Amino acid sequence: MNDVGRREPSEPEPEQRPVPHPPAADPRRTALLGLLIAALLVVLGLVLVKALGDAGRLQDCVLSGRSNCAPIDTAPPQ
Repeated sequence: MNDVGRREPSEPEPEQRPVPHPPAADPRRTALLGLLIAALLVVLGLVLVKALGDAGRLQDCVLSGRSNCAPIDTAPPQ
C-alpha cells in the first residue's frame, strides 16, 4: 500500500474553521489616497526642480568669475 498522504494515528486532525477575511476597503478611499500621494509627489518634484535650478544659476554665476552672485540684503532693520 502507498503511505502518501496518510497520517499517523497520533497526529491530531487540523481544525476546519473558515478563515475570516478582513472587510474590503472602500475603492473611493483607496483612489483618493492614491491621488493625494501623486499630488504630493508632483509638489515635491516642483520644489526640487526650483531648488536645483537656483543652485545651478548660482553655480554658473560663481564659475563665470562674478563676485555679486548672491546679493546681501542691506535694508535697515525696522
